[in-house]
Amino acid sequence: MEEKEVFAMPRIGDKAPEFKAVTTQGEINFPADYKGSWVILFSHPADFTPVCTSEFMTFASMEKQFNDANCKLVGLSVDGLYSHIAWLRTIKEKIEYKGMKNVEVTFPLIEDITMNVAKKYGMMMPGESSTKAVRAVFFIDPQGIIRTIIYYPLSLGRNFDELYRVLIALQAADEFKVATPADWRPGDDVIVPTAGSCGVAKERMESKDDSVKCHDWFFCTKKLDKEKVLNAIIKKK
Repeated sequence: MEEKEVFAMPRIGDKAPEFKAVTTQGEINFPADYKGSWVILFSHPADFTPVCTSEFMTFASMEKQFNDANCKLVGLSVDGLYSHIAWLRTIKEKIEYKGMKNVEVTFPLIEDITMNVAKKYGMMMPGESSTKAVRAVFFIDPQGIIRTIIYYPLSLGRNFDELYRVLIALQAADEFKVATPADWRPGDDVIVPTAGSCGVAKERMESKDDSVKCHDWFFCTKKLDKEKVLNAIIKKK
C-alpha cells in the first residue's frame, strides 16, 4: 500500500515553512527574500475562474496600499506558469469589473503544479477539493513568523477591507503593546493589557489618567489617535 506524504498544517506562531519556487516575477526563496517586511501569502483555486479573477483585480488595485504598510503580496495556485501569465494578461487586456480595468498584477504568482507549497501550508483540503487549493491567507511578520491564518471555501470571495484591517491591527498591537477589540479600526480605542494582579488592577481603575477607561478590572481601554497609528506603521516602509 502506497504511503501518502503527510504535512502538519502550520499554526499561528510557527515559522513560515520555507520553499523555493518559480513565479510570474522570477524565482523566490520564501520567506527569506521578504525578511524585514510583512507578507500576505494567499492561494486561489484556479486561473481563469471568476471569483479568483475578481480577487486578483482587487489585490492588484490595493497593492500600493498594502506596500505602504510594509506588506508584500504573494499569490499561489496549483496551475502552471504559462497558465498564470496568460490569465494575468487576459485580466489586464479584457476584464473590467467594479470600475477596475487595465489592471496589471505585478506581485508574484507562484507556480505550484506539484502542490508542494500548497501542501506545506495546508491549502489542500480534500473535503473541499483534492485538485484545487482553497482560499487560504497567511499573514507573516518581518521575522518570518505566521501571525494570522484565514481560510475561505472555493465559492466565497475574500473581504479585502478585512484583510487590510487585520494587517494594520497586527502592526498596531506590536507597535503600541495593546490588543484591538471587535471591529477595531485606526482611531478606535484599544485594549490595555490585563493587569497582572488585583492590586495593580485596583490602582488602574482608580487612576486619574483620562486616556484610560476601565469598564471593570479585566477590561480597560484607552484612546489611540488614528494619525498616530498610521504614522507609526507607514513610516516603516
